[in-house]
Amino acid sequence: MIPTGLLPPALGPQRTFALVAGVERYDISHRWNLRGPARDALRFAHWLTGPAQVPPGNLRLLLSPLDEPDALDWPDSPAMTALRTAYRPATEENVKAALLDELPQCDGDLLWIFWAGHGYLGPRHELMLPCADARPSQIRHLNLDSALRWWRTDLVKHRSFPLQAALVDSCRVDAPRDARFNFGSTDYGGGNSVPGRRQFRLYASREGEAAQNDAERGAGRFTEALLTELAGASVRDSVSGLPVAARSIHRSFQELRERGEGWQLPQFLVDRDWDACSFLDDDPTAPAPPRAARLDQQAWDGLGALFEGREPPRCAYEAYAWAFKATGCTTPVGGGLPGDSLLDVVQDLDERHGGRGGMPLPVPFVRFLADRAAAAGDTAWAGRLKDWVDATRERLALPVLPPPPPPARTTVVHVGLEPPPDGGPGFRARIWLHGERAEHIWESQGPPVRLDAVREELVRHLALIGGGAPADGAEAGSRIRGGVDRIEFHVPYELLDTDFDQWPVPRGPAGRHRALGLLHQVVVRCPQERADTRAEWHGSWRWLCTRGGRHPEAVRVVEEAEVTDVLGLELAERPAPACVLSHTAAAPHAGLLEAVLEGGVPVAVWRRGGGTPQPPLLDLLAPAGPDGRPDPGALDVLTLPARVREVRRAAAGAAAGAARTTQQPSGEDQLVLLWDDPDDIPGFRSLA
Repeated sequence: MIPTGLLPPALGPQRTFALVAGVERYDISHRWNLRGPARDALRFAHWLTGPAQVPPGNLRLLLSPLDEPDALDWPDSPAMTALRTAYRPATEENVKAALLDELPQCDGDLLWIFWAGHGYLGPRHELMLPCADARPSQIRHLNLDSALRWWRTDLVKHRSFPLQAALVDSCRVDAPRDARFNFGSTDYGGGNSVPGRRQFRLYASREGEAAQNDAERGAGRFTEALLTELAGASVRDSVSGLPVAARSIHRSFQELRERGEGWQLPQFLVDRDWDACSFLDDDPTAPAPPRAARLDQQAWDGLGALFEGREPPRCAYEAYAWAFKATGCTTPVGGGLPGDSLLDVVQDLDERHGGRGGMPLPVPFVRFLADRAAAAGDTAWAGRLKDWVDATRERLALPVLPPPPPPARTTVVHVGLEPPPDGGPGFRARIWLHGERAEHIWESQGPPVRLDAVREELVRHLALIGGGAPADGAEAGSRIRGGVDRIEFHVPYELLDTDFDQWPVPRGPAGRHRALGLLHQVVVRCPQERADTRAEWHGSWRWLCTRGGRHPEAVRVVEEAEVTDVLGLELAERPAPACVLSHTAAAPHAGLLEAVLEGGVPVAVWRRGGGTPQPPLLDLLAPAGPDGRPDPGALDVLTLPARVREVRRAAAGAAAGAARTTQQPSGEDQLVLLWDDPDDIPGFRSLA
């Protein structure tokens, strides 16, 4: 810390300059957009021009907001009114002009650099802050580390800016090693270092960690805490008290971590104070934060035997997320499992801080696996897992764990259809029920039957399963409390586009009928066409489950021009995408479904009969991101059957009371969902 008496004598508002930037909108993709940084930048500028009394002409304000600039909450003051007409977009050109051309020519004692937006670490761990004009071919950015090195050299006036403070509200995660993320190499060079220049850096996160942004309030947690500390401070008080403010901010987030409420939230890395000495993490007088117990060697040996040769089960991500909840921690922001094997997952959990009571995160993870293995009938493995949990808890003196939540109960009716072996008309049909147990409930006898006959049998059994009176001597034991959640049609390839969801079902008085797809989730399946791509099919489904159903690459929208002879081979190259949304005008059989099945993609949505859906499928199915546009990465593919039914019901509700044809012009009630879950196929044998 610099004592007030050692500050430059003339330090004051007139000799204080600043670069203030807030980037919300990025050219590279709407998925990058986030709400909050522009407001944070305005609030910091308001503090500088308000309590700190810095003239607005000393600020270089760069803003790229999501909304129109006039829609921002501009503080009502003459200084902010002046900045409202003087700000510039946060492009790379404007950033370099302000930071490397204009400000170095000023005569000042103190430089503030405040930046809010995305942040990535480069190969040499330099902090790269993408600018608004970042594009896939070239992610234009500010290399903050290189810029700060430049500011210590004689390219800045010799006697100017002895004090420089960089405050950054951004993540510090590794830049993706994907070819689409081309940051290039940015180094601003510099002259000879000037002795006596002091720099203070305060970042919102440690290396590899994400900084939290509150999109609803439009504020970063770091900026919120920072401005609370600065409050009404003058320039001289803010400079001399900045290390103290940083300690207070760090302590508040440390308390969140100790309570198990925010281990992955901003954990401040304040490199050095004004005297270049570490003053946070190396304080020998500070009490060490309590840590959860770590697994001992005996526990690891046991897990090695338990997990040998086992791939992560379908419930692995649920178990991972529940481990944090059970210990009072917050689930990691990225989503998905941290590794491809169960031991990778446990290692990640063991390296993190546990929650209240000192519970190591791997213990509830294994406990969850044990409960689900028992529910799935794998009692031997479940017993071994439970024994490990009990022994580890006793040996490490761990507290009692709450029981994991039971698996969601879903009642599914499977309808299997196969053409007769002689290729004649009709189908051989069979119906299974999967609820608390698997049950075969009907099979066609004699000659092949028409689809009308299958519909009549399905409707009859749905009434029975839902609790209606038994019909034709059917067993009353087939009734299921709560009725049927989903109906899955296992059909030949040629029937995938059939309007099963439009089959009429009696409902209510006066002979009213409702479409099957309004009453139940209705999907189609074609597992018999998966023989040649079984490995890709299973791999894509496992990949989807281990990411909790959500991932930026899980969903791919296929346009007309992309349906080529090699599309199936492209889809088969990687587990992603696991879901294809069809925006093709031609009927889906004109190449798209062949590519989906050849690529091993388990899930697909299209408009029956072809025709590009209006509005687009992403608008119908995906939740909106911070910019108000649909975010594919936020679409939970594992909940699509329920989501498609919601869309069908919304379309029916919009048409209520109005004359209409059998098809909605928008096609919202004509969506078809291919849903091939390889883990849920009844004992399928040839009906021939």
